[in-house]
Amino acid sequence: MQILFLGDVVGKCGRIAIAKVLPELISRHNPRYVIANIENASDTGFGITLKELRELEATGINIFTSGPHIWQDASLVSSLSTLPNLLRPLNYPPGVPGYGVFDNGELAVINLVGRVFLVTVDCPFRVVNEQLPKLRAKIVIVDFHAETTSEKRAMGWYLNGKVSAVIGTHTHVQTRDAEILSEGTGYITDAGMVGAADSVIGFDKQLYIKYFLTGIPQKLKPATGTAIVQGVLLDIDDDTGKTVSITPLSQMVQ
Repeated sequence: MQILFLGDVVGKCGRIAIAKVLPELISRHNPRYVIANIENASDTGFGITLKELRELEATGINIFTSGPHIWQDASLVSSLSTLPNLLRPLNYPPGVPGYGVFDNGELAVINLVGRVFLVTVDCPFRVVNEQLPKLRAKIVIVDFHAETTSEKRAMGWYLNGKVSAVIGTHTHVQTRDAEILSEGTGYITDAGMVGAADSVIGFDKQLYIKYFLTGIPQKLKPATGTAIVQGVLLDIDDDTGKTVSITPLSQMVQ
């Protein structure tokens, strides 16, 4: 099974870039599923609205993962239980699903959020360990939305041989450590982002500079202009659920 995983989509610039490039990527790689993290995909850069979600769905994305900003839009939160392909982190208190089962039960996608420098939630390691025995899917993809490399690497090794792939998100900078771990689990610390290239992690660079110069919080907004589209292409063995290859993707979109 080929799966295309897109890094964090940031703002309108990221959504426009996906609309431009995703049809060609689908035609070239023919993935069974396209997964994207969309917790920064709204016009404001924080959360997403139902209208914006439908916009991305129309481009060819099948499954959406998220992070703490998924709660930003109240109208979307009220609709979460009706959106089985939009996941929120599983290690929040019980609510709408933090995992989804697709392809007639052959594929499961789990969304987790880290605790280091992020949010106070349940332990992602214990929560995912409790969930895995309940799944019958041969192919399991984990989006670990976390801040630190150490927490992400630890999760990769913790789930080595238990899931098909652990894909890190949240830091918006694609790392160069895509690999297949010893027991067949594909891994990358961060898939990158889909957003403005001339930016600070997809946001207006001058606002970030002002924040770091003054220490005064700024109302951040997504940057515009030429976009970068990043992610990974996974080739997973249907019979074993092990990753055969994990290939980082990165291209500029005018």
